Formats: sequence, structure tokens, C-alpha cells
Amino acid sequence: MNKPPPSPINDLVEALAEIEHQQWMHWSQAVAAHVPPMTREKWKASWVDYNTLTDDVKEVDRVWARKVVALLQQRRLV
Repeated sequence: MNKPPPSPINDLVEALAEIEHQQWMHWSQAVAAHVPPMTREKWKASWVDYNTLTDDVKEVDRVWARKVVALLQQRRLV
């Protein structure tokens, strides 16, 4: 999947997706010692800056970002 075209909502989704990725990195690094080594090694590949992730990996974060945007829209906050 390619990055969606620029628009205020798509820009918000992308910004929220980046924050989601940062949150996931923080959490996954905190619990890394408690997961199987194979899981930890898989996670390490994504412990990088959001902008360096593949589009497929970014899409996982965008799914959650879209949920936040939908909630904000439902409450008429955006």
C-alpha cells in the first residue's frame, strides 16, 4: 500500500501513525526481556525511525491512527 495523497486528514493520520510507532517501540523495548528470543529479534527490525519503515509496516500504525481520527471526527473535534 502506498502513502495516501496529501490532505489535512491524511497528514493527521500519518502524524498519529508516527506517534503510535514511537509508543509501540517504547512498550516493546520495555517488555523485550520477557518475550521469546525469536519475537524479540523480529521486533528489533522495527526499532527504527518511523520514516525508515517499509510502507507495509507503516500501514499497521496507520490502522490505529485512523481509529483515533474516526473518534475525533465522531466527536466533531476535527
